[in-house]
Amino acid sequence: MIRPILTEIALFLTPFVIYAAFLLATRAGVLDPASWSPRVLIWLTAAAFLLMIGSFLILAHFSGAPAGSDYVPPHMEDGKLVPGHIKR
Repeated sequence: MIRPILTEIALFLTPFVIYAAFLLATRAGVLDPASWSPRVLIWLTAAAFLLMIGSFLILAHFSGAPAGSDYVPPHMEDGKLVPGHIKR
């Protein structure tokens, strides 16, 4: 469960990191408050939320079992543990 949380945190921070790299490349002051005006922060936050929403939509659309399939949980069969699988 920690991996999806870390992925979403990384996606949220991506626009801010890219903007900081841009400031470094243009030799502007990365720690200068004028570079991080409220308008810039609002745009970066909006971009971050769009990235997160997009990842949630992609996850919801492309993950999971195909329609009409059944999940068979792990069980014992002839004294051996059979892992869970999706039966079509």
